Amino acid sequence: MPDTLACISWNIHRGRGNDGRVDPDRTLDVLRNEVWHPGTDALFLQEADEEAPPHHGVLNTSEIEAITGLRHVQDDPASRSGPDSHGFLGVVVYLHPDILVESVRLIDLPRLVCPRGAVMVDAARDGRRLRFVVTHLSLSQMLRIVQMRRIGQHLGGDDTRPVILCGDLNEWRPWGGFALSKPILGQAFHGPARATFPIRRPWLPLDRVLTNRPGRVEDLRVLDGPGIRMASDHRPLWVRVRLGP
Repeated sequence: MPDTLACISWNIHRGRGNDGRVDPDRTLDVLRNEVWHPGTDALFLQEADEEAPPHHGVLNTSEIEAITGLRHVQDDPASRSGPDSHGFLGVVVYLHPDILVESVRLIDLPRLVCPRGAVMVDAARDGRRLRFVVTHLSLSQMLRIVQMRRIGQHLGGDDTRPVILCGDLNEWRPWGGFALSKPILGQAFHGPARATFPIRRPWLPLDRVLTNRPGRVEDLRVLDGPGIRMASDHRPLWVRVRLGP
């Protein structure tokens, strides 16, 4: 039974590069040549839909599947913002075909201006039950607290499956602040904080991959390269998570 899972999380900035040019084909090329690591089991994208309704998808999902060998788990329009979207408010999940998806749940998060949401995927691999929660939180600290409280309510306390919580959490403090604390989420999450923003000289750990016990983040790398530095305003993360003791 596999007890580790390799993941990539990346805010692609809707295909808008550091030069201000929107070029989804460039984003795909950078994914192919600099971001993708063979053997990765999951790819989580943020800002992969247009912000304004009807939230058109930014990238070619079939091309991503061809590059990665992963499966877009939000084929059903009910698991997206709408028929023209690729994800839910920009959050898109790709998983290895060996991971059996049991359910995809959309969590609409409180917001003031920009729409925010989370995608919760319950799944299983070789009999091991898993849960993925991928999100993009607000810039406001108070809103992040309210948003993570909403996510914590959906986690529930009676499900013992390991949870991987990740995305652009917009939390600049390495210790995570109150929004990522056990009183807000209902359980403790852990994971290292590595700077991913701004793109050229990162000093803020806005992007995170966290897990609850007994899982732990074994290896975390902030990916870099000339294409990465041009394709978005965030650097992607590659992470290996151990799911059990």
